[in-house]
Amino acid sequence: MKKLLGNFNWPLFASMLALIAIGALTIRSAGAVRSAVFHDMWLSTLQTSLFGLAVYLTLAFSDYRNYFSWFALPVYAFSLVLLVLVLLVGKSMMGGTRWLWFFQPSEIAKPCVLVFLAEVFGRREELFPGRFRFRGFLFAAAAAGLPALLIVLEPDLGTALALAPAVVAVLLAAGVWRKGLVVLLAVGMLAATAVLTAVYEAEKPGVDDARRERILEYVPLKPHQVKRVKTFLFPESDQMASGYNLRQARMAIGSGGLWGKGYGKAETNQLKYLPPAVSMNDFIFCVWAEEQGYMGSLLLLALFGVLALSCVHAAYVAADFRGRLFAIGAATLVFAHVYVNIAMSIGLVPITGLPLPFISLGRTFLITMMSALGIVQSISIHREEIT
Repeated sequence: MKKLLGNFNWPLFASMLALIAIGALTIRSAGAVRSAVFHDMWLSTLQTSLFGLAVYLTLAFSDYRNYFSWFALPVYAFSLVLLVLVLLVGKSMMGGTRWLWFFQPSEIAKPCVLVFLAEVFGRREELFPGRFRFRGFLFAAAAAGLPALLIVLEPDLGTALALAPAVVAVLLAAGVWRKGLVVLLAVGMLAATAVLTAVYEAEKPGVDDARRERILEYVPLKPHQVKRVKTFLFPESDQMASGYNLRQARMAIGSGGLWGKGYGKAETNQLKYLPPAVSMNDFIFCVWAEEQGYMGSLLLLALFGVLALSCVHAAYVAADFRGRLFAIGAATLVFAHVYVNIAMSIGLVPITGLPLPFISLGRTFLITMMSALGIVQSISIHREEIT
């Protein structure tokens, strides 16, 4: 036990606990202006984090190589079953079918996919003798593409887009047909540019309805997604409707100034200019930024930086290739969520329903992120052991 504690990744653990504490405090502040049922959601977050901490420590002090070998395929298959079930019998809310009873299968699928890919490509010499190149690429495309497709069908495009960079990072680190991955990324960027250009041409001022409809026929987005892209491209076009959330989010962040207005004194949130429906979830960063200001925002980003770099360090010292791949995927997953959530709050990317790790309200997401970091902690703890 002394040796295990000596290898304990304290920066990872401390930054995670600090972020959970900040999240609970911010949820408490944001929930104060909502109906009574939401006033104690911060306590629910703390209770969930205690359960998550038990899972974290259990995974941390267990040898990750054992449960990778034993459970990689079963948990991956289980996540696929859950994703199919949510489409069949899931609960529909806010235009999507994302809930199965009391949890979100799409959140559970993220670490399950990373564990499966890390196990498969971490044992590349055994499963793919020699350089697997195109064979490995096809396998990875099927393994990651199937759950991503099921998530998109919910629809939950934001979650699928958050998983994509983590999968790509794992495959690049594994050496899976890197030229092909670069080409695929280039094609994806061109496709995204084409979609943005099409929406711009359809929604720019002066375009008649007939031309708009003709252009949007070729855009593979749902109407609400087109509105989000339009808000991103023309943030001033409809500030009282589709652009309202973004306008208030920017005002909240900007009004915080250097040091903020103080805890519980965020006027944009308290006066409900920042819609209560999103203040505890997608736009919770705005509440923190208004209350704690620029310096508080820097502190938050620094904690996320420590968290991601701790995952990178775990990858560097990992005892085997499986651990290295998973830690790289976990670091990328954290970065993707943080970047997209904060960037959408200030208008750098289109608005999408993607939570801020450990800060946004969401029990399933909190437990799955703590579980993923528990595996990263196990990779750190068992780094000096011989496989």
